[in-house]
Amino acid sequence: MTDAKTTANDAAHETESRLREGLDTVRETASKVYHEAGDKASEVLEVSREKTKRVVNNLESNPLGILVGGLAVGALAGALIPRSAREKELLAPVGKRLSETVVAATAAAKAAGQSELGELGLTKDNARGQAKGMLEGVVKALTTAGTAGAKAVSQKPAV
Repeated sequence: MTDAKTTANDAAHETESRLREGLDTVRETASKVYHEAGDKASEVLEVSREKTKRVVNNLESNPLGILVGGLAVGALAGALIPRSAREKELLAPVGKRLSETVVAATAAAKAAGQSELGELGLTKDNARGQAKGMLEGVVKALTTAGTAGAKAVSQKPAV
């Protein structure tokens, strides 16, 4: 019985030794994986910080470009995304009012411009009269120049 007891005891020690070795291997592997994951996380964090800084610097150095790009993306999205019935229902009165306001503003600007030009004496009739007077002046200058040229040619030089 002592032999059986010793054999069982040796087997138990051997099993315990194998379990301890396996546990040590698992601990080492877990520790290695943990440290590698921490290192990778640090690298990823550093890269993301650098990229974020670059993006912020680009935004600060070219805000107009970002604004234009944002407007272009918004316009493209607006053009591609279909309007819903509810959207049409809500926005139709706004579009109508906006259109009426633009027409009224254009008419007011036209009237104000015409009034200002009228005060300066720049009316349609005055402009026609000035153009006619200028044309008559050009014709008179050409006639005078032609007559003077013809006289100069017809005169015989004194020898």
